[in-house]
Amino acid sequence: MRKIIKLEGLCCANCASKIETEVSKLAGVKSAALSFMTQRLTIEAEDDRADAIVEESRKIAYKIEPEAEFKVLR
Repeated sequence: MRKIIKLEGLCCANCASKIETEVSKLAGVKSAALSFMTQRLTIEAEDDRADAIVEESRKIAYKIEPEAEFKVLR
């Protein structure tokens, strides 16, 4: 399963890197990549954990970058 999430309002590349690192550590995540330039987080994960991974990713993003807006694109 691939999820693409838009994180509008990221302040810096350092915060993007922190979010990417933490999301990559989640159970069921095969890979995670966050581009600061496009402000898109792409997650490759196990299908049966898709909803949980998206919610956990939202919490991580809010903790690191509370001003960013989290939108699941697909």
